[in-house]
Amino acid sequence: MRIVRSVRHKSCADGSFMKEFLLDAPVPAGFFTYLGNFGQVESIPNIGEGFYRFEKPDWFSIKGFIGDTTVEVRFKKEVMDLTVDFLYFLFSFYREGPRDLSALKQREQAVGRRVRERLYGPE
Repeated sequence: MRIVRSVRHKSCADGSFMKEFLLDAPVPAGFFTYLGNFGQVESIPNIGEGFYRFEKPDWFSIKGFIGDTTVEVRFKKEVMDLTVDFLYFLFSFYREGPRDLSALKQREQAVGRRVRERLYGPE
């Protein structure tokens, strides 16, 4: 699954930056389970069946419905330049079934160090 383009974007009152992304395929049922390897996933059925929210604190959050071809992503504006590429990797690396996440986890750690440095200073 790949991000095709941003179809809408805006600065939000809470200081985040929202982008709505068009995908090349509908969000499969296993996608948010996969995202659980990288952050917190929550099913929110009172909004609608199949609605999920993924949160990677200090990076971004993803909201969307299983079966839709768009998702909403809210970036922490101060580190968006560091985290947007990782978002693209998350989508393009997704496959149904078992997969080796070690390369993606290494990338996550490297980006995480840069995010922490920018937000909280050198360790």
